[in-house]
Amino acid sequence: MSSTAVAILTLAIGLLIGLALGYLIAGRSKRSDGASTADLATARAERDLYKSERDNAMAGSKLAAELEAMKGAMEKLQKESADADRRRIEAESDIRTQVRAMSTHNESLVAQTKAIAGALSNSQTRGKFGEAQLELMLQDAGLHKDIEYTAQRSTTDADSSGIPDITVRMPGGTKLFIDSKFPFDRFIEAHEVEDPQERERLFIEHKKDLANHVIALAKRGYHESQDSPDFVILFVPFESLLTEALRVDPLFLENAFKVNVTIATPTSMMALLRTIGNVYSRNSVALNAENIAKSAGLFMKDLTLLHTKIVKVGTAINSLSKAYGDLVPTAESTVKRAAAKIISYGVTGDKDKLALAYPDAPGEVRELKNSELGGEEDFIDAEEVKDEE
Repeated sequence: MSSTAVAILTLAIGLLIGLALGYLIAGRSKRSDGASTADLATARAERDLYKSERDNAMAGSKLAAELEAMKGAMEKLQKESADADRRRIEAESDIRTQVRAMSTHNESLVAQTKAIAGALSNSQTRGKFGEAQLELMLQDAGLHKDIEYTAQRSTTDADSSGIPDITVRMPGGTKLFIDSKFPFDRFIEAHEVEDPQERERLFIEHKKDLANHVIALAKRGYHESQDSPDFVILFVPFESLLTEALRVDPLFLENAFKVNVTIATPTSMMALLRTIGNVYSRNSVALNAENIAKSAGLFMKDLTLLHTKIVKVGTAINSLSKAYGDLVPTAESTVKRAAAKIISYGVTGDKDKLALAYPDAPGEVRELKNSELGGEEDFIDAEEVKDEE
């Protein structure tokens, strides 16, 4: 075989071997690429799974925290709701207690009101009630029973009839007559009915009753007494008694004035009585002014006498002080000096006492004068006092 054929054969064999090796390498490369792709997919899946599990775990933890917070909020809300219910129950219990107390109080008030209304249904009882209230007001105004006022005392005047409930003695001798009886039946009935028209009718009847009482009081002639002013006072102890009459008839007071009757409520009566008390007080001061002047004159006389005697004592003290001042030098130059010389000769004696100096004479007493005590016109002359003594 020639070398050429050998070379061609060798080249063919090498080519086949190369193709086989290339095929083998290509197969292995394909298997290797397939395995890498699968591993990568597996890794990605595992990573996604881990991430999903981690996200789920975080979401679960967050959800658990939110659920725990919600649970705490619900428990707090339940506690507050329970406290609110407890407070509501306690408040309702207190309200029920207060309502029961108010109901009891109202029942007691209604009962007392009915009792008062029943007591005032009698004319004599109403007079006693008004008289008692009047006496309290008189005492509060500073007036005294049987001194400045009297109760249930006859006028002792032929020009008038009857006995007024209260008679007030005014300064100067004038007497003020006060009647304390008042109509009340229609008034209390009006407050007991619910029908507005019936209530208004009863108030009109009340005004008529009060007007009739005014006329009856005027006929008694208290205002015609010689010691009385030209009017008599009708005292009504409740403001509303007059208010309702004036509402029905605005000219009611004016009509009462025409028959010499003045209607007074507690407010206006207290103002009148306090005015009278003030007049009494001023009148008492005026009546005592003369006695005060006499007492002041006697006091000034005694004060002048005392002043004169003080002046005399001061003058005597000054004279004695001057005589003492003249005596001391003489005693020092004669008696004291001679005694000291005798003691020096051995004659016994109290040297210590002889050694003591004479005290100074007291200072001169300043003489008081009338001008220094407020002016000469304020004092009585001393000579006048001597003459009186």
